[in-house]
Amino acid sequence: MSFDSPLQISRLLLAALGTRTYIHYPDRVPPRGAVLVVSNHRSFMDAPLLMTALNAPIRFACHHYMGQVPVLREVITRLGCFPLEAPEQRQQSFFRQAVQLLQGQQLVGVFPEGAEPMVQDTSPRGSVGEFQRGFAHLALKAPVSDLVVLPVAIASQEELVNSAVPLRLLSLFDPSEPLFAQEGWHPMVLYKKVNILIGRPRWIRPRDRQDYQGKQARTLVSDLTDQCRHEIKDLLIQGGY
Repeated sequence: MSFDSPLQISRLLLAALGTRTYIHYPDRVPPRGAVLVVSNHRSFMDAPLLMTALNAPIRFACHHYMGQVPVLREVITRLGCFPLEAPEQRQQSFFRQAVQLLQGQQLVGVFPEGAEPMVQDTSPRGSVGEFQRGFAHLALKAPVSDLVVLPVAIASQEELVNSAVPLRLLSLFDPSEPLFAQEGWHPMVLYKKVNILIGRPRWIRPRDRQDYQGKQARTLVSDLTDQCRHEIKDLLIQGGY
């Protein structure tokens, strides 16, 4: 393994921060093939934690502004993340990049809650926000055989929360994000002790793709989105919340 690989960088980062990680249900991780990892999201540490837990590099879709801020852009690139495009090209660009990675039998990670729980850390620990449905459309539409959707819960047990940067400063890099048009600071959550609980994998069957059309497609997308959200919520309860 290269010293500069995303997985090795993730392990070194967690070791440097002194984070104690406990992994539950590792046997649920598919041994091979394309995997779409779906997780809750509160910290910049989430991507390194998930890579370490799954023992594999994961290509994460991350917020647009992360690709615009100097230094931060270099960090996420080293971790193998790909920033989302500006809103007008976001959906098409995300789908194109994610499909290419999944067709190459890589792991792709998404945080369906979006940026809000990371930017506004006001919800109780263990809560799960509403999921955006883009990942479900991707899973059901992507021409990738043997695709698995894998929900994973990050349950923090001990953490430190600091103020990282003024939100209005970030609006200079991404004026399209309404969360940055407010007073206050972007929080930085540092996990000291955390449980990673791997959920039950959901294989996407050929029949699912055949049914992905018309009103039936909306039902399938809604069901898959809700299934992953409920699975993560249940895992968070198991993880100590």
